[in-house]
Amino acid sequence: MSLNEKFNPIRKGMLEFLLLKIIAAEQVYVADILKQLSATEFATQEGTLYPLLSKMRRDKLVDYEWKESEAGPPRKYYELTAKGRERLREASEYWQKLTGTVQSLGKNTPS
Repeated sequence: MSLNEKFNPIRKGMLEFLLLKIIAAEQVYVADILKQLSATEFATQEGTLYPLLSKMRRDKLVDYEWKESEAGPPRKYYELTAKGRERLREASEYWQKLTGTVQSLGKNTPS
């Protein structure tokens, strides 16, 4: 099994956190989210993204606004709610704790 396959559950588990980070920066359309993720280890497809965004909306982490598009039908632009901003803050703190733990392990191991 490759490292990519081993770490796949971690990447999937982090997707909500990454969406919160992307949406926190500005109102964003799904195609823009996919574009940002496509250049990373977290590249995904619409079939994964839409159900997760729907769940996040049911959990009141995000909301959306319909905006007219010059290139076709109206589009949903997502934004964080107050609850979503709080979840992002909590997740960011937890991520810092995790990365600190990973970086500290093994540094003072006796030979």
